[in-house]
Formats: sequence, C-alpha cells, structure tokens
Amino acid sequence: MSDFRSTEISSVANQRIKDLVKLRNRSQRKKQNLLLIEGYRELTRALASGLVPKEIYFCTELFLGENEPSVLQGAYDNGVKLFSLSKSAFKKISYRDRPDGLIAIADQIGLSLDDLELSENPLLIIAEAIEKPGNLGTILRSADAVGADGVIVCDKTTDINNPNVVRASTGTLFTVPVVEADSAETLAWLKSKGIKILAATPHTDNLYTDVKLDQPCAIAVGAEQYGLSETWMEQADLKVKIPMAGVADSLNVATATTVLMFEAARQRKFIPPRISGEKVGEVMRK
Repeated sequence: MSDFRSTEISSVANQRIKDLVKLRNRSQRKKQNLLLIEGYRELTRALASGLVPKEIYFCTELFLGENEPSVLQGAYDNGVKLFSLSKSAFKKISYRDRPDGLIAIADQIGLSLDDLELSENPLLIIAEAIEKPGNLGTILRSADAVGADGVIVCDKTTDINNPNVVRASTGTLFTVPVVEADSAETLAWLKSKGIKILAATPHTDNLYTDVKLDQPCAIAVGAEQYGLSETWMEQADLKVKIPMAGVADSLNVATATTVLMFEAARQRKFIPPRISGEKVGEVMRK
C-alpha cells in the first residue's frame, strides 16, 4: 500500500496549472531550465537512469496499469514533490491526445563533448540541423538499441528538451548521452579522438554494407530536406549510399540513420558497450 503524500489540484485556473501550460513554449523551458517528461514509459526510464525530477503531477483516473503508484512511491521516497490532479486539470497540462496520467518536471539535459565517456571502439551519431522532434527522437531510440556511445546534435534546430523528443524517443533520451555542440567544435573533437566520419550520400559508388564500420566511427546525418552540409561532406572519411529499388531516391533521415547504425552493429558482431543508464543520469546532473 502506498503511503506517499501529495497536494491536490482540481481547478484548471490554479496558478501551477497555468505555469505548466507555459512550459509548452520553448523559450519558457529554456528560461526556467526545465524539461517536461510525460508518460509512464518515459518517466520510468528517466527514473531508472538516476534522474530525480523536481515534481510529478498525476491523475489516477488516467492510469493505464497498476504500477503507477509504486513509481510515485519511489519518487516520493527520493524527495520528489507530488501533485494529484483532477482529470480536467491534467488534460489541461498534457500535450497528448490520450494522456496516461503522469507528467514530471526536471532540469534540462545539457552535456558537453568532454562529458562523453567513450568505449574502446566508439560508435557515435552526429545529427546536424535535424528539424523534426520525431526524427530526433527516433534516432535516439535506435541509438539506444545498438548501444551507441552517444548522439551529438550539431547546429541544432530542434530543442533536445522538447517534450516531443522525449515522447518519440520513448524515454531513451535519458539512456543515451546526448550532446549539443557546433559543427566546427565537433569536427575538431572527432579528429582528436581518431574517430572516422561516415556520411550517407547518393553521390558515391560505395554501398553502406561494403565499408568498414567496425572501427571507431561517427555516422553523420543531416537536415530532412537538404541532407548534410558541405562542411560535413568535405570532412567525411567514408561516404556510402543506401541502394533504392523504387521511385523514391532517399529514406527518411531517422530510417536511414537506423539502417546505418544496425549495419555498424552487425559488423561489430556485438552491441557496443556504453556507460550504464545510471551513469548517464549522474553525468546529466553535473
């Protein structure tokens, strides 16, 4: 039986509800250095990584399972403030069509290149100017699946702390180290680490299955419409193409990235090791 205590909020006019609605705006999240985590799966993965939210808002009427109270109890035991909301109040702050009754507020993620702890044979993803939160979230999900050492977001156009990135990544934003850096800084860092840069382009004869990906490498992908910039294409050590048999001349950026990541994992014949979820949480809180 749960013995956590919570503050009840029933009115949509409550000031806390109004303040939470404002966090849908990127500028407000940045100003307050806050991140919204909505959903049972997303929140449990955040908690498992060692992240401790500031507050959790919940609505028992919207719970989809039986494990939510134990999640709340664990958070309460770690000093997290809990707020019990009416159905109408929760739906006011939710950004989902079908909310499942859990939203947490936490500090934003902000890692640097120096925070990355690389394995002996690192596999990294470079996401340059990715515009859609859904694509960035899917890239994170695939990076988690292959055990990538990290995802580096260069020249960002999408906020990694966007609630839709959290959602599309199904919480793997908290299990894969994510860094924001500019391209020049990242290129210099990769060179200093001896990490090869792989770029996908239709303008090459090299098939992605024919190049050596079982060495330290960074898979670089670019904006949905235009692909990688000339800066990254010129600096690439390896250029490959994914063959297309139909009328489409390219894949969605997240799909193409996933194909390349799993080929790298296949060649390595194992899932590359990376720092544990708990360690990721520790690094994020530095």
